[in-house]
Amino acid sequence: MKGEIVALETEFFKALAHPTRLRILEKLAFGEVCVCEFIEQLDLEQSNISQHLAILRKQNIITSTKVGLKVMYRIKYPEVLNVLSLVREVLAKQLKESEELIKHLTDPFE
Repeated sequence: MKGEIVALETEFFKALAHPTRLRILEKLAFGEVCVCEFIEQLDLEQSNISQHLAILRKQNIITSTKVGLKVMYRIKYPEVLNVLSLVREVLAKQLKESEELIKHLTDPFE
């Protein structure tokens, strides 16, 4: 059972582990977005964006609805934004620690 849970967690993080998918989630943080908007905002081809959307959909991170001819995407579980926020907090702490270390390296007599 533990192995299955770890495998699910691994797949979840793999889905987040690409710059384009993170950018997609950042755009979706403000609400529903059409594929056409992703093409304009991310300056990528539709096929590339569609592949990334499929990965996020497969992992059940986002969902879509068809509105006329448009397919609108949204984050299924807003808690995923909390995960991204926590990652940024950790990164900020790591960078602060690095800055302090660099300060000691550049001025060791303080």
